[in-house]
Amino acid sequence: MSSSRFAAPVWSAFRFVIGLLFACHGLAGVFGVLGGSRGSGEPIPVGTWPYWYAAVIQLVCGILVLAGLFTRPAAALASGSMAYAYFVVHQKSGLMPIENGGVTAALYAWSFLLIAVLGAGPWSMDTLLARRGNRASSTPAATAAPANA
Repeated sequence: MSSSRFAAPVWSAFRFVIGLLFACHGLAGVFGVLGGSRGSGEPIPVGTWPYWYAAVIQLVCGILVLAGLFTRPAAALASGSMAYAYFVVHQKSGLMPIENGGVTAALYAWSFLLIAVLGAGPWSMDTLLARRGNRASSTPAATAAPANA
């Protein structure tokens, strides 16, 4: 039995879990649910730079990555936002993530970079839409020349 048989479903599951966890961070920051911002039970005040904007990115990109919709651009934006968080917020306190509290930011940045490079996988809206697009373009009506051409 080959392990490659499991690669595609496991990749989709990885993308799903990363997107879900990221969206939960966004929900906490934007709406104050799931413990709220930093466990306060409160949302981040609207417009607070950079935290509120990061929470919106977390929520939107997390949902998109979870669904596998516009996966590559959403994952690229999420990766960039976590790289920003690591270098601007965390690295001031030390070089290594274990020293500066940036482990989560570093893991998200690299996970989303990987998703942006490799794509959504087979269990995604992107794949479903691509299949539907291929079916529509291969039907005789879609490929036939107009009658008055």
